[in-house]
Amino acid sequence: MYQVLYRKWRPRAFRDVAGQEHITSTLANEIESGKVSHAYLFTGSRGTGKTTCAKIFAKAVNCLNPVNGNPCNECAVCKGIDDGSILDVIELDAASNNGVDNIRDIIDESNFTPVNAKYRVYIIDEVHMLSTGAFNALLKTLEEPPAHVKFILATTEVHKIPSTILSRCQRFDFKRITPEAIAKRVQYVAEQEGIEIEPDAAFLIARVADGALRDALSLLDRCSGAGGKIGADDVSAAAGLAGRERLFSLIDAINQKDTSQALSIVNDLHNDSCDMERLCSDMLNHFRNLLIVKTVKNPYELIICVDEDMKRYKEQTEKFKLETILNSLSVIEKALVSLKNSINKRIETEMTVVRLCNPSVSAVASSDNSDIIARIEKIEEQLKNGVAIKSAEPAPAKKAAEAPAQQSVKEEPKATEEMAPPPPPQEPLNRTAPSGDVPLGSWGDVIASLSKSDVPLMGILKGSSAFIRGEHLLIKCDNPTFPQFIKIPLHASALREAVTKVTGQRYRLGIYRSNDAGAVKKDPLADLIKKINN
Repeated sequence: MYQVLYRKWRPRAFRDVAGQEHITSTLANEIESGKVSHAYLFTGSRGTGKTTCAKIFAKAVNCLNPVNGNPCNECAVCKGIDDGSILDVIELDAASNNGVDNIRDIIDESNFTPVNAKYRVYIIDEVHMLSTGAFNALLKTLEEPPAHVKFILATTEVHKIPSTILSRCQRFDFKRITPEAIAKRVQYVAEQEGIEIEPDAAFLIARVADGALRDALSLLDRCSGAGGKIGADDVSAAAGLAGRERLFSLIDAINQKDTSQALSIVNDLHNDSCDMERLCSDMLNHFRNLLIVKTVKNPYELIICVDEDMKRYKEQTEKFKLETILNSLSVIEKALVSLKNSINKRIETEMTVVRLCNPSVSAVASSDNSDIIARIEKIEEQLKNGVAIKSAEPAPAKKAAEAPAQQSVKEEPKATEEMAPPPPPQEPLNRTAPSGDVPLGSWGDVIASLSKSDVPLMGILKGSSAFIRGEHLLIKCDNPTFPQFIKIPLHASALREAVTKVTGQRYRLGIYRSNDAGAVKKDPLADLIKKINN
């Protein structure tokens, strides 16, 4: 019976596990020294080797002839664990066995000593799927299990596990396997299986796998089914990717703002059964590579590709500005979120391409800065090419302007003077308010605004009034403490700010003297004599 590659080539010893040396070396040292914990927690993304290391660990602690902490894979115990004839190693899928009863069965079984092995090992996969009751039932046994029992918990979502469980386990975090390590392993497996594969194809498989070696071997298995030598185009077809040539052509069309050509390429890819969500993901990764090339001195450290593709990335990067690349990444990321719930993925992808080709449309649709960026780029390009940019000329003033309009024009400099910053604070002047002074109608609002900035001054000014004379504001206040109070810079500044806030004008403060009021009023008898003479 044919066995798929990821099962056939599953590592059987710690030294064969790819990309997790920081974990395998620690586990091997613990087994070799005899310092084995009672509970382990393996976390990490899919396909990184959690279950594989758990099975190797179960064999190594029970192996009759361990070699440097690794199982020998030759003794009866190792072979029995591999073929499933030894029942002392129990693997439980918590996704389908997540109830309290399932955990209680484990607790009851753990009281029995192992039959053929030294330890009874429980491997609970996807442990985050256990119910709250199941976690609670596991707590005590997980903390103090029998001496012959070992627990290994594996999960992809460690944040869903209660802290009471985490504190009882020795935790190991599995990293995503690097593309280099995946490509090397793929080439090794292909060589052992007699499969011809080009280096470009192995690198493409590693990139598509996204850190999961199991996914990479599954894709290699799928590609090998077609027969013949595996190339990058075969991998693209098997994974539903856009071909490299068409992807570069699509990005060039976006750079040239050629919406028609870009949509034509999308249509061809759709007819070739290219997954639209995968196409957007490829575009996102492509612009990410352009960003890396644009900003990093040595992009080879962050981009996995062949020399030919790197050369093309560098050539294409010269056509893009950094702002455009960042904006394109933002547009595609939003599209990927929308694609999750989109009814028609093709339409959503075409809308995304149109937005990328027309930044102004993108700005209207998403209220971002795309239109501004495009206009700035256009102006920079014109300046670079020596094209003069004319500014809009102001409309000529009408010659036959009405008198009030002319008066307002003449008074405009005066308004500017009034709005100019006031001179440094100085002691208020004593001013006498003549009959021509204008009462300030909003004086009550000024006093009210002092409630937040100067409460004592607000209390003193209750019942007061104010008059405007030119650039001065004369304050009439019957409170005898006001003249001394207003001389204090702190209170004078608070009052000046309150007046400016309410009126919108800057005034010099003065004091209205009531005893001068009679002097400035005209004599009624003098007015009568004047009228008689006239």
